[in-house]
Amino acid sequence: MDHFTYRDGVLHAEDVPLPLIADEVGTPFYVYAAATLRRHYRVFAEGFAGSGALVAFAVKALSNIAVLSLLGKEGAGADIVSGGELFRALKAGIPADRIVFSGVGKTRAEMKAALEAGILQFNVESEAELRQLAGVAEEMDVAAPLALRVNPDVDAGTDTRISTGRKNDKFGIPWDEAVRLYTEAAAHPSLAPRGIAMHIGSQITSLMPFEKAAGRGRDLVTALRGKGCEVASLDLGGGLGIPYRQDGEVPPLPSDYAAIIRRLTDDLGVQVIMEPGRLIAGNAGLFVTEVLLQKDQDGTQYVIVDGGMNDLMRPALYGSHHDVQEVAQSDAEPKSCHIAGPVCESTDVFLRDAALRDPKEGALLAFRGAGAYGATQSSQYNTRPLAPEVLVDGERFAIIRKRPSYEDMLSGEAVPSWL
Repeated sequence: MDHFTYRDGVLHAEDVPLPLIADEVGTPFYVYAAATLRRHYRVFAEGFAGSGALVAFAVKALSNIAVLSLLGKEGAGADIVSGGELFRALKAGIPADRIVFSGVGKTRAEMKAALEAGILQFNVESEAELRQLAGVAEEMDVAAPLALRVNPDVDAGTDTRISTGRKNDKFGIPWDEAVRLYTEAAAHPSLAPRGIAMHIGSQITSLMPFEKAAGRGRDLVTALRGKGCEVASLDLGGGLGIPYRQDGEVPPLPSDYAAIIRRLTDDLGVQVIMEPGRLIAGNAGLFVTEVLLQKDQDGTQYVIVDGGMNDLMRPALYGSHHDVQEVAQSDAEPKSCHIAGPVCESTDVFLRDAALRDPKEGALLAFRGAGAYGATQSSQYNTRPLAPEVLVDGERFAIIRKRPSYEDMLSGEAVPSWL
């Protein structure tokens, strides 16, 4: 469910017509519905009510501090993968003891900053990282709280480019090394192992891989306790998919996901941690762009828009699909066309064979499901300013990231005096 609906033939974000936003901020832009963000968080969290579980929103999905602040007020924690995301989460008011630091390549400086902040745990992904973390913690005279992220060798059945839990993927500690490393960490005075973590991928549309991974996690917790180790947490990552196509596959409900996880973990006496990102943010956002012109390319009809692959990278990067809607409804007959952007790359095509009714110059198009991995993956390629982000809440809206000027874009660059 989202809160983007037509009223009097015009697409609205909650109670705000999209053309009103376009008039104020220009195009292209991202717009997020606060009501959808809240609802999706609550629906997911309600499945774990009473269990003491932590829902740590995956900051990489949508990192704007206004969104993080909104979710933090709902009770969300943060799953971070960099020092910058740590800074964002703290700036947004998310308590450090609800922050989990994931990622395969943390720097010593990032480790130090996270230890100074007092985060809940590091999800350690290799023996080398474990040694580095111990060294940093020893220098600071603290004990670093951690979970070992193990690789469960579970194929999530998703796109290979977003699969993270197979044995040859770069993430996690090999399964057969987990017990040894956990017991070694438990004996180290500068390390405080508190649990196990795993993550098998993104945009997963079947419950079977989650059940298999959680079962393996349960087995490992039991094995570690059999060795006399204390295990207080089990981080099962994120990855539950969303519907990107109105006529496509419908992913499992969060309630069904929660039922499976709770069946396998409620009697373990651990704090379960989840890291949803796309599930909460994906359908809470639209990417809105304006038609510049139509072009007949030797019989192929192109609609050229002012948004580009630098703004919404997923179609070019993954071949991902985003349904498109015309902001102003029309009774004209639909016609097939390719929707492409102005970036100087052949891959700058959002949709092929899209059915549009009235894609005239100045018309607004809205790409659905753009709340996750949209703005966060954007760049200033071709020296194109980042698209602004707008948050709508009922009849109100606010710019939560402005469009930079060219001067803003060049402010960090300099011509050396010897040129």
